[in-house]
Amino acid sequence: MTAPGQPPSPAGRAEQTSAPDPLPRGTRAVVDVRCEPSSTLAPLLVRLGSSVLLSAPHSGNLIVIAASGGQLVLSFHTFERAMGVALARDTLAVCTHNEVWFLRNAPDIAAKLEPRGRYDACYLTRACRFTGDIEGHEVAWVNGELWLVNTLFSCLCTLHERYSFAPRWRPPFVTELAPEDRCHLNGLALVDGKPKYVTAVAETDTRQGWRPSKGTSGCLIEVAGGRIVVRGLCMPHSPRFSQGRLYLVESGTGRLLLADVDGGRVETLAVLPGFVRGLAIHGSLAFVGLSRIRPSSDMTGLPVTTNPDRLKCGLAVVDLNTGQMVAHLDIATPVDEIFDVQLLPGIRCPFIAGPHVDRDLGHPVWTLPPSR
Repeated sequence: MTAPGQPPSPAGRAEQTSAPDPLPRGTRAVVDVRCEPSSTLAPLLVRLGSSVLLSAPHSGNLIVIAASGGQLVLSFHTFERAMGVALARDTLAVCTHNEVWFLRNAPDIAAKLEPRGRYDACYLTRACRFTGDIEGHEVAWVNGELWLVNTLFSCLCTLHERYSFAPRWRPPFVTELAPEDRCHLNGLALVDGKPKYVTAVAETDTRQGWRPSKGTSGCLIEVAGGRIVVRGLCMPHSPRFSQGRLYLVESGTGRLLLADVDGGRVETLAVLPGFVRGLAIHGSLAFVGLSRIRPSSDMTGLPVTTNPDRLKCGLAVVDLNTGQMVAHLDIATPVDEIFDVQLLPGIRCPFIAGPHVDRDLGHPVWTLPPSR
């Protein structure tokens, strides 16, 4: 299938009188992308009454996967180096190259969009907080405040009105805050709404110190006290806590894992055809992001690189009880990598107007306060 662009909005259109400025590096206006979904994906989303967001940093897209009228609907939205995505009750946060964008849901507008009846949510870009390039990775809402995995400074942080960020926690083996990506901190899991576990590629305390041993020194860390829960992982990522269990992915091997936090071990639930990053759990289903290895990536020696032709980019849905892939979506170039996966429970088809909506084959949407 070919992914469609954004439909026109009845709320207003703007005529373009001159050529748009060039997009920043890491964004791409191309949305005509070949996608091959399994026949089971659309019925699965219909049954769940939910949709899925994927962030694609290299191509600069936030991808919506939804089902409307029983048919799969995809749309691509331009965000410069889209990385972590987090959903609050009515706000979507998207971490990008130099900033975090905030999109507010306006369900009253969703009902008015064409084609009528398709959309049950309408996320409109309403604010942006500039951070500079801190290599922000995963993000999560904690008591109404957005926490970021600040990979460049090897810490967890929050946003601040006056400063680039506010440091909140760092691994005990990292001795100081410095823009050196010392351990490649990358993933964050919440338990009872609070930061509980993080993943890092190595327990190193020097500039880019994680790179030489990236295939064997990954770890899962408990935030409170800084205890190392599991060692010896191959580029761990995306820890998620659900129904009393802690899941994560191992990018370097393509494995979906279940962690034994007391025994310091992991159990392999599935081996997937991709460099895996991004994980969302819904009941007994795991939604996992798949990526191909870019030629410019320094991934030499990782097990997942031994057979590069089998690697796919897209989404895999795994039954946690059996380890079998029950649905998937394969995305062709120019999209080669996925970073984050976010499930939108109870939202079957969202409309998104990002900061570059005119690039996404769509039209601006304006909203006004109620008349008094």
